[in-house]
Amino acid sequence: MMQLHVVVHGRVQGVGFRWFVGETARRLDLAGWVRNKADGSVEVAADGNDSAVELLRSGLAKGPPGANVTSVENLEPLSDPLPKPFSISR
Repeated sequence: MMQLHVVVHGRVQGVGFRWFVGETARRLDLAGWVRNKADGSVEVAADGNDSAVELLRSGLAKGPPGANVTSVENLEPLSDPLPKPFSISR
């Protein structure tokens, strides 16, 4: 099991980024959540099978059509259990 906790920077709000992350994470059977941040970035926490988490990480670097990801910042892992199914917050 692997955990991912990142902030995605760039043009990632208003382009369906949270929906893209949620659908990808659910398809990969990951636990976790995605939410917009006040500074225009998107925060993502996910855990599950190592290869599934790596696939999500790769998808975050590209995003959906219309997104322009400039960086993916790694954060410290979270100690609280992540929700399943994967949730999309505002």
